[in-house]
Amino acid sequence: MNRKKFMGTLAALSFIPGIMKLNELWRLTENMPATEKMPVLFLGHGSPMNAIEENEFVAGFRKVGQAVPRPRAILCISAHWETAGTRVTAMQNPRTIHDFGGFPQELFAVQYPAPGSPELAGEVQQLVSSTTVAADDKWGLDHGAWSVIRQMYPAADIPVIQMSLNRNQGPQYHYELARELTALRSKGVLIIGSGNMVHNLRLVAWDKLRADNYAFDWAVEASERMKTAILQGDHKTLIDYTGQGASFRLAIPTPEHYLPLLYTLGLAEAGEGVQLFNDKAVGGSLTMTSVMVGGG
Repeated sequence: MNRKKFMGTLAALSFIPGIMKLNELWRLTENMPATEKMPVLFLGHGSPMNAIEENEFVAGFRKVGQAVPRPRAILCISAHWETAGTRVTAMQNPRTIHDFGGFPQELFAVQYPAPGSPELAGEVQQLVSSTTVAADDKWGLDHGAWSVIRQMYPAADIPVIQMSLNRNQGPQYHYELARELTALRSKGVLIIGSGNMVHNLRLVAWDKLRADNYAFDWAVEASERMKTAILQGDHKTLIDYTGQGASFRLAIPTPEHYLPLLYTLGLAEAGEGVQLFNDKAVGGSLTMTSVMVGGG
């Protein structure tokens, strides 16, 4: 459709309350060429050392990166960026944030110089109508984003932006906010939630970190119930995680590592296939379980 015809069509709809300015809507659509619908990912990112180690989880990230269509850009919702309100990175060249301590200097030396995308940040701001999404020029890419995206796209040649977790809002807010981003899936954008479904650092069995798939009983129970709900499309149970009993309370002592999963599920459409990968526990109280929605 050419611009004149497009604008004429929208003019006929201009009586609808709240319709965005016609020029803004044209610009948004013009900047978002239609593509094959992208899958959506939730990545259990685990230790920052996964950025530089060779292990089965890293192999899983790489395999997925090779399997999905090459994205135009990546939008990541990481457990490690919580803010008052919702923000989106909008700089041309996001910095690599080393938001951790006590690791080898080799890890601190890693840079992931992927470009940003002010254009995509603007698209996110336009799509979300339920709240104001503020542009951010200070954050960058934290390890929840770059440590896993680096394994999928080591050349750092795909633009990456992050959207923050509003620490003042509950799970329903995050799930519904994700649904407002659905159009990006058909515009070449790979949306990644990065966290861990079971994540209780206080209860880690440090002497079992190298044990294969070692998990406490409560972690096994919570993980199995989560996976069943994901595969059955029972999003209501997963949104109401605080009402699921003792095993969930131990698995999710704080919400930031769990909430990115709700973004991935909120972007799922009826009838789409769901696959699990990297489905193992680490140190008794963490799981690396990752999810792909769509993608065949």
